[in-house]
This record gives sequence, C-alpha cells and structure tokens, in this order.
Amino acid sequence: MTTPADLQRRRFLRDSARYALMLSVASSSLLSFSHSAAAGTASLARVRGGRLRGDHVNGVHRFLGVPYGADTAARRFQPALPEAPWRGVRNALAYGGAAPQGGKEGPGSEDCLFLNLWTPALRDGRRRPILFYIHGGAYNNGSGSDPLYDGGALCQRGDVVVVTVNHRLNVFGYLYLGQLGDERFADSGNVGQLDLIQALQWVREHAHEFGGDADNITVFGQSGGGAKIATLMAMPAAKGLFHKAWTMSGQQVTAAGPRAATQRARIAMEAVGARDVDALLALPASALLAATKARDPSRVESTSLYFGPALDGDALPVHPFWPEAPTQSIGIPMVIGNTHDETRAFLGNDPANFELTWETLPAKLEKEQFVDLLPSVVIAEYRRLYPQYTPSEVFFAATTAGRSWRGAVEELEARARQGSPTWAYQLDWGSPLDGGKLRAFHTLDIPLVFHNLGAEGSKTGTGEAAQQVADAMSDALLAFARTGNPNHGKLAQWDPYSLERRQTMLFDVHPQQANDPRGGERRLYQQAPFLQRGTQ
Repeated sequence: MTTPADLQRRRFLRDSARYALMLSVASSSLLSFSHSAAAGTASLARVRGGRLRGDHVNGVHRFLGVPYGADTAARRFQPALPEAPWRGVRNALAYGGAAPQGGKEGPGSEDCLFLNLWTPALRDGRRRPILFYIHGGAYNNGSGSDPLYDGGALCQRGDVVVVTVNHRLNVFGYLYLGQLGDERFADSGNVGQLDLIQALQWVREHAHEFGGDADNITVFGQSGGGAKIATLMAMPAAKGLFHKAWTMSGQQVTAAGPRAATQRARIAMEAVGARDVDALLALPASALLAATKARDPSRVESTSLYFGPALDGDALPVHPFWPEAPTQSIGIPMVIGNTHDETRAFLGNDPANFELTWETLPAKLEKEQFVDLLPSVVIAEYRRLYPQYTPSEVFFAATTAGRSWRGAVEELEARARQGSPTWAYQLDWGSPLDGGKLRAFHTLDIPLVFHNLGAEGSKTGTGEAAQQVADAMSDALLAFARTGNPNHGKLAQWDPYSLERRQTMLFDVHPQQANDPRGGERRLYQQAPFLQRGTQ
C-alpha cells in the first residue's frame, strides 16, 4: 500500500531529479555557470519562493521581475507580506509591474514588489559586492526598469552583483493614516520605505545564490532614490541591511511631522471623496491616484500634494538628518553628490528661461528659488561672484543652489560634525547634446555611473569625453562598493569631506578635487534656514 509519505518522497525525488537535469543542461557544473556561456542560454536559480529561469547574455546572468513581496492590493497602506511560493520554474525574463502612478510608467499595479538582478555567476562561492539601486522620481513616480538602470555594463565592468527595485509610491506608499484611529495603518506613512527594507532582506538572504556578499551591500540612488537612502539610514529596521551609501542629487534632511502628514492625508481623502479609511480601501487604484493631484497648501510654488516619509515614532522615529546625522549609520561610508546645473533639467524646458533680462529675472527667481530671500539680494551677490553671468545663468545657478544643493550641504555638514566617513562630489561635465544648453543637469550622472552612455534616454552622447567621465565615475562607485573608499588609480586624490576644507571631487574630463567650490553661493543661501519642502 502506498502511503502519503511515500507519495511525498516520490514527488521530492521527481522534482529533485528534474531540477538536477535542468541544471546539468544549463551548465557543465552544478556549482557554477560558465562565464563564456552562449548568449541567450537559460540561467536557473533557486530562491525562497521557488525556481527561477533567467537568461545569460554577454557574460551576465539576468533575472527580471523577481517577486520579493506579495501583491499589496490586499494589504493597502500596510506592510507587505512575503511573496507567495510558486510551483515549477518561474520565468524571470521581463520586468515586473511598476507601482500605481501617472506618467510614462503608469498606470501601474498594486502588485509591484519586484526586483531585477544582474550577476557574473551563480553559486560559485565568490563574495562579490552587491550594488542595490533605488530609482528616482521623488516619492511619486518611477521604477527599476528604466533602460538607464540596466545593470549589465556595471556588472561586467566591476565583477559585481547589481539589483534594481520597484516599491510602493505616492499615496500607496506614503499616505500617513496613523492618527486616524486604526492601528492597522500605524506604518502607512512609510510602507514604501518598508518595501525597500523587505527587498534588502531578500537580497541578503539570497546573496550566495547569486554570487554576492551579504555583508557587503551598497545602496545607491539618484534624486528620490537618494532621499529614500537618507531616510533608510535613520530607520531601525534597515540597520545592518546595507554597509555603504552613495546618493546622487537626492537628500532627505527632515521628514513630514505627524500633524503635517495627517493634514495631507485628509486633503487626499477629500480629493477622492473618501470619508474614512474603509472608503479608501474600497477605491480602485486608478481612483485613489487622483489624490496625487490635490493642491498642497504648504507648497505655494507647486500644486501637487507632497508624499514622503513620515515621522511616525516607530518605523521612522527621528528626522533623517536633523538635528544630526543618524547615529545608527555613523559607521557607514557615504558619498553625497550633486550636479552643477540641476535645475536645467526641469526649468530648461521653457525657452523663456534662456532669454531672461535683468528686469524680468527678479519675478522669475522669486517664484522658483524656493528660499525666502529677496531676489535683489540674491541677484546682486551672483553678479558680484560671477560678473560674467547672464541673467539666465544667474537664474539657473540660483535655483540650483537654493532648491536642491542645500540639502546636500546640510547632510555633508551633519556627517562631518559626526566624524563619519563621507565624500562629496559635483558633476561639472555637461551634456554636449541640444547645443550644450542643459550642461550638468539633474539625472545626467545616472548613465555615467551605470556606464550606460548609449542607453535609451541617455543624454551624455558616446564621445570620448563622455567615456572618460563615465570611466571615472563608475570606477569610483565600484571602488567604493569594494572597499568603502571611492579613490582609484585613474582618479586624482579624493579626500573625505571636512568642515575645515569642504573637499569636493569635481567630475569632468579631468576630475580634480577642490576645496569649498561655490562657497560664496553656500554662504549666500545660509542666510535663510533650511526647510525641506513638503515636510512642514
């Protein structure tokens, strides 16, 4: 008589035999996959949810759309559950769905907890650095599937494992309902961050399977990705999950306080016609997205409702970088970077901004600098510092310094006071495309550090100068991931940032270190207190 135990044993032996057969077909060794495997060869991996089939192209194993959490629709505004296991072999050959959002990535899906992974080898016993990239788009938009984030080139260049990730955004990831009387939603203002923590836990758990080192994980991210990293550095649940941090034009000095975050939650509910949380839960995702278009009364320069991390006393008990840098991350080496001409990325789309006069500049600057200083004072100082600047050049420089650069300075100073190992950079090299008018604009450093100059969406061009800058920046990132220090043989000496010298690496065709570059601009804007927009 065949018992249930016999059946279970037979299934186990059958599945084990099939798995061994697939491994033997995909590789001549059960322990590793050859680096010289033909393009298109299947790559097979075993993770906690089951077996995965990726592909092997140009010496890199690639797994796309790998689930690290369950569909969040059933857990809206709550921490996600682990992904459901699957039977058989799951294809990991296409990107997973992005979070619900507008724009080119929309409409998205609440089933969005997916990551993508590139590695030179599987199960070979090597302990390669792991680079975990968090996308930008503020806290509202984006995904890990942008062509600029393809990890293949970086993986090959540095013999590293590269991971990109999707997570909940906007109202789905950062709507704070903790003060509305339902304990289920105590963490709702930070579930987007908790998704990232869950993804980091997944990566640590599976590092060995993908040839990586669970004790050497570097998080890096641009714009909103950098802000999310700064926030993770102050979240107790993230402690120990990453060991180095590299941020590009993205800072989070303060989070939204509970009063401000609750006020925005009520505005969002009113915008979608929800009287209570149960009504929010009943809405389809597309209807809930309408909350992102509600007017934010605290942001006079913008009509969009701010969504970002909330100071909820639990998941995020302290402001990320105020009044000091997060003490739990004091020993984590960190690189904090920016681009010289950030605002040309979004203010450069208006031709009128290139034709400003000294008469029209003050009103335009009043609206766009986001700092409460007299435009006349700002303009006079810029004319003194840079007498050669045109009105339009003053406009782009002042809006960059007043809007995005200030957060980087705040974080650098906080880290320096703390004595934490920190390096600063500024991208000075500008894009040659569009007549060079955008210069070193916001996001230009993404294809440079990924070494993806020819990727869709890149505006670096593929000329010799772009290649030189990409070599310097991507090799600095790789050196940092490997050793915790961004210096490498082809780069001039790059010293840690100090309050005495404010050392900053200026990335250009010939990178060089400078002390306190744009110090005059820094002193000008320090006349006004720093306020992280949206967190008041």
